[in-house]
Amino acid sequence: MIARSCIASLALAVTVATAPGAPSCPGNADALGTERILEVDPAKTPRVGRKHFPQTLALRPKEVVLTFDDGPDPIFTPPILEALKQECVKGSFFLLGRSALAHPELTRRELAEGHTIAHHSYQHPILNRMPVAAAEAEIDRGFAAVDTALYGKSGDRPATPFFRFPGFASSPALLDHLERRGIAVFGADLWASDWNPMTPAQQLKLVLDRLNATQGGIILFHDTKRQTAAMLPDFLRALKGQDYGIVHVVAPLSGH
Repeated sequence: MIARSCIASLALAVTVATAPGAPSCPGNADALGTERILEVDPAKTPRVGRKHFPQTLALRPKEVVLTFDDGPDPIFTPPILEALKQECVKGSFFLLGRSALAHPELTRRELAEGHTIAHHSYQHPILNRMPVAAAEAEIDRGFAAVDTALYGKSGDRPATPFFRFPGFASSPALLDHLERRGIAVFGADLWASDWNPMTPAQQLKLVLDRLNATQGGIILFHDTKRQTAAMLPDFLRALKGQDYGIVHVVAPLSGH
């Protein structure tokens, strides 16, 4: 059981659940584990990620938030989930609505295994190149599709009010719209650049070099990429070996 305590941050207001130590991981006594849970309240932390915004999450040195975009993918998401499960690590999956509807069982598996299910539009257009009303409709369609895949229904507000813009292509109007609706927008502090062709070993080195330069942060991966699925087990072991800790971001509890 993870004990919960609330702390205040001058940079960002969040509620944090801290753990005195990583829980035991069945079948892997040396697992990386999840160090702590961080509740992110969109009303107090509307935008995070220094690749996109001036501010980020109130992370301690050598803390990492794992995020994955564009899934679920029937080929590459399952091995990524297995790698996370092997290390008892939780991540956040920013799903495309069309992919969630195409693979609802995989969407529900992500939730059942304790990961945060967030949103990434319906079909990944560059939203700041669209009329504002059309972009808002695309975002809403993505919210509805993911929640329908998870729960069989959707409401006026997504169950998890976290969103990441495709290509980080936001606009002031869309950012204001999401903030008014109580949706936190996630950027990233560093990315894996896994949209570029490279071997798993090359990607592993690139991400570790960037991580060691920043000493932690929100990392952007894609669970639609073969190289990411292949390198993730080694990456998680490297995090363990270099004394990084995993932080799992979640939304405040609600009645959903």
